[in-house]
Amino acid sequence: MKRLAGKVAAITGAGSGIGRALALALAERGMRLALSDISLTRVAETAALCEKAGAEAKAYELNVADRQAVLSHADEVVADFGVINLVVNNAGVALQATVEQMRWEDLDWVMNIDFWGVVHGSKAFLPHLIASGDGHLVNVSSVFGFVGVPTQSAYNAAKFAVRGFTESLRQEMLIAKRPVKVSCVHPGGIRTNIARDARGTEAGDAEKFAQIARTSPEGAARAIIRGVERNRPRILIGADAYVLDAIPRLLGPYYQRPLALLARLGVRV
Repeated sequence: MKRLAGKVAAITGAGSGIGRALALALAERGMRLALSDISLTRVAETAALCEKAGAEAKAYELNVADRQAVLSHADEVVADFGVINLVVNNAGVALQATVEQMRWEDLDWVMNIDFWGVVHGSKAFLPHLIASGDGHLVNVSSVFGFVGVPTQSAYNAAKFAVRGFTESLRQEMLIAKRPVKVSCVHPGGIRTNIARDARGTEAGDAEKFAQIARTSPEGAARAIIRGVERNRPRILIGADAYVLDAIPRLLGPYYQRPLALLARLGVRV
């Protein structure tokens, strides 16, 4: 998808962070925008900013964990805009807890949003992307889709699953010769509110994350757009993403011992 102007993009989790930055960046490129978030207030603010930039934008309240709601949302977007060319399944949450301490309801919360939300969005929009004749599906995983990290088992499980699901889907589109490109995004530390809003975080954790998060949401948005324009199967965001992608390639499963040692010393990955 080398030409974005005039085409329609749907972005989940567009009320803040990467989702909002991506919406604004695409607005500047002349795309029409269907923006959703669990908070209608926040996503309406994003839509207003996009309209101020000259783009057509509509805000939708959406819980991506609700399968029927996402299916209905996809149909509604196509009814409102006539077509859908780009879908970015970006909505996500985080949890910090050991497997021993983790509550079942918190595990379900992460998996339902971070994994099933991506599956729901992919399945719901895929027929419409195919029908467009020029579609691109972008699913957001994480660097934690490359390596397992202590206290992040739920997030790891969801993000590894997103990676596998997306890479399989890309191959299926190639085999069937569907007019849909598929990319998986692996952000490193991005300066968003995900750590602040995570469940199980302790006092000061959000501040520590902010100190090591090197990439701005705007930088992440630019990287995603470049990846879409160049049809990259895997979009890495931030220098830390390249490092954490390389570690298991170099060390195999033996990367786990040094990461565990760093965690024991209080070093956050």
